[in-house]
Amino acid sequence: MSDKIDLRLQLKKVRADFPGERRESADAAISDIFLKAYGGLQCYFIYNSFSSEADTKHIINSLLSSGKRVYIPRVEGEDIVAVPFGNMRRGAFGIEEPEGQAYFGDTDITVIPLLGINSRLFRIGYGKGFYDRYLRDRHTVKVGLGYSFQRAEFKEDEWDIPLDAFICEKGIFK
Repeated sequence: MSDKIDLRLQLKKVRADFPGERRESADAAISDIFLKAYGGLQCYFIYNSFSSEADTKHIINSLLSSGKRVYIPRVEGEDIVAVPFGNMRRGAFGIEEPEGQAYFGDTDITVIPLLGINSRLFRIGYGKGFYDRYLRDRHTVKVGLGYSFQRAEFKEDEWDIPLDAFICEKGIFK
């Protein structure tokens, strides 16, 4: 387990040190790639980016302006729930979270943050297991967003759930 802890720290540092202009260019490419590949769906559950995560704000705004249903995670105890994008408040871990009623149906696609992803499309998150628990019984396309330097080899745990795709500035990996 300490290997994952060390890798998390290393990946957080590399991502935090990713320079502004290059980050903005990468975020724009990720947004374009995502919208071209998945913009035709109707119902999205997508993380609200914060700190040094791959930015989702342009994707969310584009989906909303196209009349798509967009849900954002809110932490409730040990779990996350999908809530319609709307009035926001600072929630768990200092992340802006929606205030509305939780939605418990399926979404066409779930867009997931990550610190690292391996060649088998298993991700390293922040270590709380929120997305692994959320995805356990869901029927949804699972897509991670990140930067190309977040690809790393590590051994996944038995409770980890693989993604269907990883999108970075260099393209889509399936």
